[in-house]
Formats: sequence, C-alpha cells, structure tokens
Amino acid sequence: MKTLIKSGRIIDPISKLDKVKDLLIEGNKIVAIEDKISIEADEIINAEGYWVVPGLIDLHVHLREPGFTHKETIETGCKSAAMGGFTTICCMPNTKPVIDNKSIVEYIHAKTKEAGLVKVLPIGAVTKGQVGRELADIGGMMEAGICGISEDGKTIMDKDLMAKALKTGNELDLIMFSHCEDHDLVRDGVMNAGKRADELGLKGISDESEEVIVDRDIELAIKANAKLHLCHLSTKGSVEILRKAKKRSDNITAEVCPHHFTLTDDIVTLEDTNTKMNPPLRTHKDIEEIKKGLKDGTIDVIATDHAPHHVDEKNMGYEKAPFGIVGLETAVALTITELVDRDILTPMEMVEKLSANPAKILGIEAGELGIGKPADITIIDPNEEYKINVNDFVSKGKNSPFHGKKVRGRVKYTIVEGKIILDNEKL
Repeated sequence: MKTLIKSGRIIDPISKLDKVKDLLIEGNKIVAIEDKISIEADEIINAEGYWVVPGLIDLHVHLREPGFTHKETIETGCKSAAMGGFTTICCMPNTKPVIDNKSIVEYIHAKTKEAGLVKVLPIGAVTKGQVGRELADIGGMMEAGICGISEDGKTIMDKDLMAKALKTGNELDLIMFSHCEDHDLVRDGVMNAGKRADELGLKGISDESEEVIVDRDIELAIKANAKLHLCHLSTKGSVEILRKAKKRSDNITAEVCPHHFTLTDDIVTLEDTNTKMNPPLRTHKDIEEIKKGLKDGTIDVIATDHAPHHVDEKNMGYEKAPFGIVGLETAVALTITELVDRDILTPMEMVEKLSANPAKILGIEAGELGIGKPADITIIDPNEEYKINVNDFVSKGKNSPFHGKKVRGRVKYTIVEGKIILDNEKL
C-alpha cells in the first residue's frame, strides 16, 4: 500500500524541516520526502495549503474504561483522539478497577487492538487501588507495557511513599506523571480562590495547594535522580518553580492544557459546570506566565487532560458536579487560535509541544517525519474557521466550556502506521 501526500507544508521539529514537499508512505513507513514525487500510489492526498506534521501525542487522557463506560470507552476515546489528530495517547489509571496490575494493562492493550484506531499507552497506578498506602506491582505492569506511573486525580500525600515510588521509577526507567495537589489545602474547594469565588459563594482552591506539591515532588525527584513529569500546571508560581528546577535537572518536564492558557475564572458561573476542572481555571497573570513558559521552553508539552463525563453528572450543580472537561477534539484549534495566531508559538514550536517533545519524554519512535520512520502523520488545515460545536464531538463526553467559540484550525487527516484513520474529517 502506497500513500502519496502532495504539496503539503512539511513541519518537522527534529530535522527542522519547514517546506512544501511531497511525502510518500509505503506500508507503515515514510519512504520519501521530496520536492516532487511522481509515482503511482494507491492513495493520493492533496495537502496543498495544509500542514503535514508528525502524529500528535497526548500524554494525558482519561478513557474511563474499565468501569465508567457511560462516560467514555477505549473505542470512543480513540475515535475522539483520531478526530483531534492524535496518533498516540497515554491513558491515566483512575478507572474501575484501577490500572494497578498486569491484567488490567493487558485488557487496555486488547481493547485498543480491537478498536484498531490510534495507539494507546497505559499509565499504571503508583499505589494499589490508588489509595496511597502501598506500591502497586509496578514491575509487573512494566512487563505488560505501561509507559509510566501516576496517581492522577490524586496526590501521594505520604512523602516517604512518594520518594519510594520515585526510586522505583528510576530503577525501572519509568516516568512519574505527577498530579500536584495538596489535599489538605484543597479540601472541598471547587474553583480558583479569589474574587470570583467570593462573588459566587463557592469555596476556592488556592495557588499554594498546587505549588507546594510541585516544589516537593521536584525536590524528591532530583534526590532520586528520577524522571518527573508535572501534569496540568496552572499557576504562575508553578511555572516559576519549574523554570528554576530545569537549571538543576534534565529529568523534570511539564505540561499545560489548552483551557489553562485560554480561559480564566472570570467565566465561571453557577450554571455552567463545564467551567469546573481540576486544577481550576486561574487568572490572567497565570495565563500570561504559562504563555511565557511555553515560549521560552520551560513548559515542554501541551496535553489535553481529556476528562469526559455524562451530562447527568455535570448537571448536578457546581459543588457536586465532577471536575473535568473533554479536550481531544479542540486542542489543535485552540492552540492555533490562542498561541500560533497570536505569535506566541511558531507552527514549528506548536508541533514540538504536541508531538516531538511528548515522544522524547516517552522514549518512543515517534514525533518525527523522516525516511524509515513510522508513518504516524497528522494533516491540518490551519486556516479553516468555524465555531466549536460539542454536538459534533465523537467522544461520549460533551462537557466543554468552548461550545460556540470561534476558532481557526481543523484536523483533516490522521494516519497511524500508514493507515488513514481520519480521511478528510471522516473516520
């Protein structure tokens, strides 16, 4: 099977190539990137005016299966990923049962193969049942194919246990994905602490609740010489702590989510629970520091924290509704609209943060358009304008605060190992 992509703007952060060229796929590999390729192909994609980039990689996705399939399944989550241009996604372990043993990891792999869409790399729980008391069978899960460990949705509050987990991660060469939240400081907070929370009569979540764990986990990771990836940073202080830490260690990386560089707590209303997420929407000063951190390379990755919920759950009122929004199908458009079009990131820097850097962090052969490399490719129309409509999402979750937002940038094709999964916006 030969697929020829014609006249696309090839953007590859690894080779620094940014030029209109043709690209030829044979089987599951890229075999040629040239100015003009004249060959008979089984499939020809006219990519004129489009970006042709390495397949996007999302380090932070909640697929909900097993246990919460009314919210999402592995299949629907993979479809949502393909619609968003993601060829590889990493799924968090807070399912039911928790991904804390070899058999659940094998289950995820089997369901992914059955779906036959994008690649799914499971992240194993750090502790049994995610209750924070004793380490899970991390070695067994590694043998079954996890890409890292995390308690995402929770923080390991026991400092000694966290240190032990980081030591284990170092011994097995596994990344620790850290959800930074001091439970004692958060308590029953539901949105950012500040003026807007006071106006609405809602309990706030302070900047400090995130920053004290960011600082703690960095210190523990440096001491253990372990790989630490900080999830969904949201505050100015967290970015500043990270910037200093990167001068001390090459093992510390971090991500931010599109909603945290786009929205502030000013938009929160009691009626719209789609503005409730964890960490919460912060302030303009936080957004500005996040954008600065993206531009100067302090922040390595843009991830979605895709967290689908059933509409009935989100309609329980602001204090009772679960935290989280969906993000796979809006990430590209929000990044182009908020960062590229505003000259905060170049197209090359955007692709670096959505593909090359995640691949490097995971240590996988991906995130690169090169001869002999896997044909994981995303094709994007950077100029198409439209309004986000949650009813168009293929994810089961429609819980997004971006419904009706005018954006620019649409994923046209998602190609996984040479197979066209998304074909001109159609699965």
